[in-house]
Amino acid sequence: MGFKMGIVGLPNVGKSTLFNALTRTAAAQAANFPFCTIEPNVGEVAVPDARLEKLAAIASSKQIIPTRMTFVDIAGLVRGASKGEGLGNQFLANIRECDAIAHVLRCFEDGDITHVEGRIDPVADAETIETELMLADMESIERRLVALGKKLRGGDQETLDQDRLLRAALTVLNEGKPARTVVVVEDDRRTWRLLQLLTSKPVLYVCYVEESCAANGNSQSARVAEMAAKQGAASVVISAKIEEEISQLANDEAEMFLSEMGLEEAGLDRLISAGYKLLGLQTYFTIGPKEARAWTIPAKTLAPQAAGVIHGDFEKGFIRAETIGYDDYIAGNGETGAKEAGKFRVEGKTYEVKDGDVLHFLFNA
Repeated sequence: MGFKMGIVGLPNVGKSTLFNALTRTAAAQAANFPFCTIEPNVGEVAVPDARLEKLAAIASSKQIIPTRMTFVDIAGLVRGASKGEGLGNQFLANIRECDAIAHVLRCFEDGDITHVEGRIDPVADAETIETELMLADMESIERRLVALGKKLRGGDQETLDQDRLLRAALTVLNEGKPARTVVVVEDDRRTWRLLQLLTSKPVLYVCYVEESCAANGNSQSARVAEMAAKQGAASVVISAKIEEEISQLANDEAEMFLSEMGLEEAGLDRLISAGYKLLGLQTYFTIGPKEARAWTIPAKTLAPQAAGVIHGDFEKGFIRAETIGYDDYIAGNGETGAKEAGKFRVEGKTYEVKDGDVLHFLFNA
């Protein structure tokens, strides 16, 4: 399964710098002028998870394969993007294809780096982007409602559901609130996702601060954190300079550098983990002498669908899942010890996979 997070924000706030550090490459051009990113850059990053290495050590696995997330570097939006200003239409379409949004906000002063609005106000910047996305959603919904109107007479349930959910979204948007504030019941979730509304996507605010504030943030990032809390969103504080330094170092050198800076982990690791949680994802493991591997699934995924992440045939021919919880695997020092302790379970098609489960699937070919 692929999970995409789009990196958005106003021009010159550091989106491409973030992308470069995330992917440990220089694939995205970082420059001090608007629209230096003309096409979205796509990169995959490993999701940090200390559990995987511990499991691999116990099983003497020859290879360690972490689960991954995809980040999309999307060019800077400006005021009027919903009407096509800048390169708005193209970039709004790129955002629509993502599962969540990492909204980069400039929370530092630097006279050498221009700001498209001529001032430093991350909360106002966030509101500018949110407003453009809301306006784009409203325009999209109004067009779609007209198109659906011709089909409603047929009484097709899917059409009726789309019409109802679009109208619910338009109601909150007209109240100045994003579509993600609509309460969606479980039976409507699939249809809701297919609507691909820009403001229905979860948001993670990324606060860029000066190097000296990397550990605790500053007054501007504190304002963003307060805004995020009110929205039920998340925020992460990052120093672009520190992350650029780390991205060029080997792992042991990076750890030493972080220690010298008084940081327990890289801001990017916090960002990736926060994004993972934001999307409601969890991890299960397959462990053996050949490889130790992490797999990404949404929370509450049933065993057959979890097996299908490995291969579609696993889901189609699913028989059962042999299961050991992570803590039980560690306590038993492996599968044999877990079995002797009575912690080995056989689960069927209705089993809801738990975060950290060590699984082995049996299936009919």
